[in-house]
Amino acid sequence: MDPHLLRKLNEARRERKAAIMLTDLADGRNRLIMKGDPVAGELGEAIEKAFRTAKSGAVEADGQRFFLNVHVPAPRMVIIGAVHISQALAPMAAMSGFDVRVIDPRTAFATPERFENVDLVADWPEDALKEQPIDAFTALVAVTHDPKIDDWPLISALKTGAFYVGALGSRKTHARRVERLTEAGLDETEIGRIAAPIGLDIGAQSPEEIAVAILAQVIAALRKPAPQTPAQPGKD
Repeated sequence: MDPHLLRKLNEARRERKAAIMLTDLADGRNRLIMKGDPVAGELGEAIEKAFRTAKSGAVEADGQRFFLNVHVPAPRMVIIGAVHISQALAPMAAMSGFDVRVIDPRTAFATPERFENVDLVADWPEDALKEQPIDAFTALVAVTHDPKIDDWPLISALKTGAFYVGALGSRKTHARRVERLTEAGLDETEIGRIAAPIGLDIGAQSPEEIAVAILAQVIAALRKPAPQTPAQPGKD
């Protein structure tokens, strides 16, 4: 492999950026493709699918055969709030392949006894996330109901492009949240990315059922293609 490409690949992996090493199986030439790089045609579709599924393999596109060696960072889930929902969600998410961290400054909730074998940080999110900041491969789940704890990580997740941002609360609670985030400088599009009420609508009642609804919504955000905006009448 070209040493220059290898250096770029290793740099991308250190920075938790998704990349694909594409090899033309006809002549062995390599090309490094970063997530977001424009690639047209059938090959572009295959690359988009490979980034989404995080699976390497051979593909045939545009009359040629390629091998896509996919390098996608392990997905993270940051749960803000050491509550009953979090006790159920953390192990479920870990079993599903997420690196899970639970953050809550309230030491009465954030105890090792309640979160055995979980990366638990009893600190304010602003401090807890300094060493492992939210990135595009992070799902942010805010479930404290306390704006003093939830709002900062929500803003951070929206600004850094977290692939999922969800917040617990009723529609009335979320309406007040929207007002606060608007005052903090976020626009309508950014705020509109928040899943609120959080989780898929499966009629969940118990903390465990709510955790299932949240995890399913997070996985869908990670694995399903983003919906396309329909063209407006009279627009090119």
